[in-house]
Amino acid sequence: MSFSTDTKEELARIIPDKRCCQLAELSGIIGAIGSIDLKGRQGLSVSLTTENPSTARKIFKMIKSTFFIHTEIQVTKANRFRKNKQYRLIVQNTEASKKVLQNTELIKIENGCISLQYDNPVKLLKDEACKRAFLRGAFLASGSLSSPEKNYHLEYVSDRAQHLQHIQQLLKKYGIEGRIIERKGYHVLYIKEGEQIVDLLNIIGAHNALLTLENIRILKQMRNDINRIVNCETANLSKTVQASMKQVEMIKYIDQRIGMEQLPETLKNIAFIRLKYPEASLKELGEKIDPPIGKSGVNHRFRKLEQIEKKLRNGKKK
Repeated sequence: MSFSTDTKEELARIIPDKRCCQLAELSGIIGAIGSIDLKGRQGLSVSLTTENPSTARKIFKMIKSTFFIHTEIQVTKANRFRKNKQYRLIVQNTEASKKVLQNTELIKIENGCISLQYDNPVKLLKDEACKRAFLRGAFLASGSLSSPEKNYHLEYVSDRAQHLQHIQQLLKKYGIEGRIIERKGYHVLYIKEGEQIVDLLNIIGAHNALLTLENIRILKQMRNDINRIVNCETANLSKTVQASMKQVEMIKYIDQRIGMEQLPETLKNIAFIRLKYPEASLKELGEKIDPPIGKSGVNHRFRKLEQIEKKLRNGKKK
């Protein structure tokens, strides 16, 4: 199973104890995937469609426990146009449908016409736990989460801009910044910041997914830190090698022109040590001199040798 599916499986097992939280979660679900059907004499019905069987079972349980209403379930098999089965839950009775919609603050009646509304369900979301339940329901119905091994990306997808705008405003109260874009005719609210995804998973109760993501984040950070250190050491080593090669060439040139024996003792000493240890850093060279000297002292002696080389190349004796 994918990381997103595992996360939804975890969330589907959470059934809130309080009725108000169940209503808030149902509001988040119906607001994302619910639709109203009007069929003549059959009257009003509410239907919800999902490809996740665990989400379908949870919706069935919560409608039954909250409203004592039986929900019909229709299963559409996968075919060449659709990879997964679809589960369609239907509340058939008009009065039962109205009851569900009114209690989840999703019904709108204008001039005798009934439609779904996606405004902020003010009464339902007064309590902190209910706000979390609403966000959990919306994610179960329309959310997805990329594998953190690949990248950090969580999103809610809907054809209802108002529904996503409400989720966006709710997330802001928790310090989570979600951006809304359009993609293939749908509205997408997405979060790409790893830390904010962790915060959201904590809010909706996906604690196993949170721990998995955090572990991967830590491992990624460790890898990045190690790579940074290795790259830094490689760069430093490269600089040391280049400087050493230049110094060796300089010493050989001086030896060829005037002979090493013509150099002052301190410069002759550092020159011989460099030729003997071409891979050593300045600090290591300083430690091999008797008595040992610091890196700045070694640097000073090489500058003196550079001055001698420059004079020789300009045709002058030391």
